[in-house]
Amino acid sequence: MATTTKEGQRAELHKTIWRIANDLRGSVDGWDFKSYVLGMLFYRFISENLIAYINKGEHEAGDEFFDYAALDDAQAEFARGEVVSEKGFFIVPSELFANIRRSARDDENLNETLERVFKNIEGSAFGADSEDDLKGLFDDLDVNSNKLGPTVARRNEKLVKLLDAVGDLPLGRFEDNSIDLFGDAYEYLMQMYAANAGKSGGEYYTPQEVSELLARITVQGKSQVNKVYDPAVGSGSLLLKFAEVLGKENVRQGFYGQEINLTTYNLARINMFLHDINYADFNIAHGDTLSDPQHGDDEPFEAIVSNPPYSIKWEGDANPILINDERFAPAGVLAPKSKADLAFTMHMLSWLAVNGTAAIVQFPGVLYRGGAEQKIRKYLVDNNYVDTVIQLPPDLFFGTTIATCILVLKKSKTDNDVLFVNASKEYDRVGNKNKLTPDNQKSILGAVEARVDVQHFAKRVSNEVIASNNYNIAASSYVETEDNREVVDITALNAEIAQIVARQADLRTSIDAIVADLEARGHAIV
Repeated sequence: MATTTKEGQRAELHKTIWRIANDLRGSVDGWDFKSYVLGMLFYRFISENLIAYINKGEHEAGDEFFDYAALDDAQAEFARGEVVSEKGFFIVPSELFANIRRSARDDENLNETLERVFKNIEGSAFGADSEDDLKGLFDDLDVNSNKLGPTVARRNEKLVKLLDAVGDLPLGRFEDNSIDLFGDAYEYLMQMYAANAGKSGGEYYTPQEVSELLARITVQGKSQVNKVYDPAVGSGSLLLKFAEVLGKENVRQGFYGQEINLTTYNLARINMFLHDINYADFNIAHGDTLSDPQHGDDEPFEAIVSNPPYSIKWEGDANPILINDERFAPAGVLAPKSKADLAFTMHMLSWLAVNGTAAIVQFPGVLYRGGAEQKIRKYLVDNNYVDTVIQLPPDLFFGTTIATCILVLKKSKTDNDVLFVNASKEYDRVGNKNKLTPDNQKSILGAVEARVDVQHFAKRVSNEVIASNNYNIAASSYVETEDNREVVDITALNAEIAQIVARQADLRTSIDAIVADLEARGHAIV
């Protein structure tokens, strides 16, 4: 009953969040407005996080009535050094979310006030280890944007509503449960924005149940890993699943990722903070992973998960340096310039630890197309790196209905075959998308762990057989789909048809006799 109540409260909170997000945006496109709602949620989170942290220290030291939010700014400076070292940022009391909100309606220069506050929060990390983690975090929360209104007064009206709406979200006492609630609220908002944004949103957000499946595949049989990595990190949700599945303390050396889109890069870093991942425990970089990888000094990674963009263009052989890059050179060929999918795959394999696992969402074509992609698959299979291929159901992801696959790579396999799993029927229809339920996930994970043949579902195939099949590694090529068509007895069907034809002939004879009789009667009357 308690679980039901908790889930009910969570559902109500989600409804409230989404209603507020839509009420606030007005004429601003939801996808553009997400940065305002998410950025303000982040501002509230770090303010309450800071208050709780400082107050706890003072209360434990004996001052039970201490309240950081009520201090004068000058009095608060005693805490700056320690707080920046521990939390990565500092906020003076007058610039805390609750205090800015309290006076916002009467502040004719609210836009300037907020701009100053955000710069000061970012500036508090200058010269500290957390500088790169805070830098530019509020850039997408542009308080002077015409999107908020044509005049300063109109923009400030919107900002007041934004502060009030985010401040009114029922997230409870921070000390009790708000870390989970803030992270959950953030994930929910991102999912709803992605679902309603079409293709542009789907590219940066992986549905939670798919994220969980990928994470659980990479940690099967393990209670901890050294570090996790996503080279196309998007909003960071894939990485954060490890904190949920293992516990963040069991990702011993932290969370790593790289993102090419600046706005999404900011979302990923905010997401880390909102899930209470300390700045020292994550390293999210901005840039093009394929041409300018940022974590060469941090590899190898024991767990790698990713949902890289499907079939995007990249430099490929137009850049003569790349064929000699140690990430791509072993295959002897580069992925096509028009399809970078297997370039991401080779990058991840290169940075995978010997005892690690990589689980990658793949566009189906890369599993069977010819040319350079076939040569890369040959390298993967001949070197026994392909562990499992899972065919997923269609219509799981935002922005596309295509049926994707999961490619699982390992460097220390003890067998010389590949497990193929056809999970195309493992879903429930929820709303206008398909969804992997916990039972669906359990079924897939069970097959991956057992590695035994299951008719119409799972099959182990030797590398030699795969080689003889042109290195085709599509699950549908090896797992025979169940034929659910009705079995028809042709002999019985023909007999039934013969009976129908005979009956039809009898009926025609009877009808002809009736017509002839009627015609005879008609002539007799005349």
